[in-house]
Amino acid sequence: MRDSNSSMQLTRAADYGVRVMVHLVAQEAQRRTSLSALARATGTPESFLSKVLQALTRGGLLVSRRGQAGGFEISPRGWNSSMRDVIEAVDGPIRLNICLASGMSCARKAWCPAHPVWVQAQQAMLDVLETARIQDLAYASRAIEMPARSHGAVIERMAAAEEPECAECGGKCDAD
Repeated sequence: MRDSNSSMQLTRAADYGVRVMVHLVAQEAQRRTSLSALARATGTPESFLSKVLQALTRGGLLVSRRGQAGGFEISPRGWNSSMRDVIEAVDGPIRLNICLASGMSCARKAWCPAHPVWVQAQQAMLDVLETARIQDLAYASRAIEMPARSHGAVIERMAAAEEPECAECGGKCDAD
């Protein structure tokens, strides 16, 4: 099997949805952002992003305003959203296998040796996506985007240090 044909990957739409949510939450002040500005900021094709934003709005994660001062902004629910919330707003429920879909019954479930593994893998993935909060990702993105001058002071202090300090002896040994 080729890697690019894996059926166990999130859609591009879900990825774009996460990008948009992180970008909007990372902004210093809550403000509306236009479709074109979001497309530029997230590296997403505008025509495709429009559909993603509609799904996020229908899912209650964004608020959409029309008109000259319009655009998209995070809803109160969106501020507290997880990656799972975003992905499911765009793509619907996440399922690793059809036998895990709610309301579906698999005739093999009772005796299938793989079923418990699918259940465990599904739950592990959902747990990770549920605990990955958009606010935390936005906070991390702000830290990554810090201006280089902030890092310059740290580098200067490191270069000015005469010798590295040993954690065990406080810098009194000759070990490197």
